[in-house]
Amino acid sequence: MRRSPKEPEQAKRLGRYRGDYTALEGLLGAPYVCLRLPTGGGKTILGAHAIGIARDAWIEKDYPVVLWLVPSNTIRLQTVEALKNTRHPYRQVLDHVFRGRVRVFDIADFTMIRPHDIRDNACVIVGTIQTLRVNNTEGRKVYSHNENMEPHFSAAPKTTPGLEQHEGGGPKFSFANFLHIHRPLMIVDEAHNAVTGLTRDMQTRVNPCAIIEFTATPRFNSNILHSISAQELKAAEMIKLPIILAEHDSWQNAVNGAIVSRKALEDAAKSEADYIRPIVLFQAQPRNQEVTVEALKKHLIDVEQIPGDRIAVATGDQRELDGIDLFDPKCPIEFVITVEALKEGWDCSFAYVFCSVQRIQSATDAEQLLGRVLRMPYANRRTAEPLNRAYAHVSEASFGAAASGLADKLVAMGFEEGEARDAIEPAQGHLDDTGLFAHREKPKPVFRHVVQATPDLASHCKRRRLRRAYPSPKPATERSRSP
Repeated sequence: MRRSPKEPEQAKRLGRYRGDYTALEGLLGAPYVCLRLPTGGGKTILGAHAIGIARDAWIEKDYPVVLWLVPSNTIRLQTVEALKNTRHPYRQVLDHVFRGRVRVFDIADFTMIRPHDIRDNACVIVGTIQTLRVNNTEGRKVYSHNENMEPHFSAAPKTTPGLEQHEGGGPKFSFANFLHIHRPLMIVDEAHNAVTGLTRDMQTRVNPCAIIEFTATPRFNSNILHSISAQELKAAEMIKLPIILAEHDSWQNAVNGAIVSRKALEDAAKSEADYIRPIVLFQAQPRNQEVTVEALKKHLIDVEQIPGDRIAVATGDQRELDGIDLFDPKCPIEFVITVEALKEGWDCSFAYVFCSVQRIQSATDAEQLLGRVLRMPYANRRTAEPLNRAYAHVSEASFGAAASGLADKLVAMGFEEGEARDAIEPAQGHLDDTGLFAHREKPKPVFRHVVQATPDLASHCKRRRLRRAYPSPKPATERSRSP
């Protein structure tokens, strides 16, 4: 099947991702499509909307079973919590479509699913791709025989093809066989290698009726249905751009520059109708290096005179952000220190300034932190222009190295290469009226069009050049009038 968009604009939008539709091996009848969105594009909320659309357009059930796959256990727990919360926008989308008849399950609690849940509700089961992607199913709970699952198999013929069989004969009462019977809609969130990397055996076990993937960095054989650019997200007032990049000759100066930027943004935010408390994200070095989390925090307190209650440490061992509402006006936190990454799904649009004390080109997970400072508060353009930009302070030998490293991080976040370069503006060496590093406006492109000169035109141009080089002498009368 050839995907040839009817409108030229859609073809242009897909760009290099446009191509033939490629079905998944073993799932020729199950549509597999992908929506490409850079960081900050709202992949999870679109995933919630996609369930109702797929139900109406393809699935022949009023209440589908949905297998929602995510790349890590942390995101799994966060997604379950959000989808179970009836006040959360993700859940509200589902409740609107299915009129409140929605059940959400963690994959670890699959034995709690009852036949009447499947019959009377849209059932969303959230798990990780790693849970299902195994070569040997022996000993894995989702593939094991479980008597609690027996009610789901009472109406299923024992000869149903594709079901994993029990040693004693007949199909296993397993979660995997449960999925195979109900043919779930598969939503894949930020796991761009998950679908195309699935084994044929696993595809057969799950037996999805359709697969919809959401990612910033898809593979080219992912059947990109729609692609969003970073500039479109900016136009929709969802992200802050450009990124004002300031390079420093030492990590101490980079830290100080980040603090100065945050204070200037705080002053600018006072004129906003909405409450904004700008936050700096610091990326410290690992424990075996010089500027560790402890060393950086000590520097902030002792040298920069930052009160300790305004600093939070977020690492695997220190989880000082857990249970903290950073959007609360009473929250004092203005600086967050981490090393590799904040927990997945961390989403505070008050983060404005990224500062890495590592070399940006070698800093691992810098793109994950950089993505946190791109989200626009309240998804609305701010009145104060400095609040519409993001800021990065790094320690590099040259701006070229810093900009190149930062652009590489943006590409890893789903920006096209051209978008990544355009998204970075160099900070000038002086502060503007707001106290922030000014940024240079990029020169407007000059239009040039080269044509092949005709012999007559070439001869004419040659005569004009000669006249300019050897002007004719003035007449005697004109010479006499000269002063």
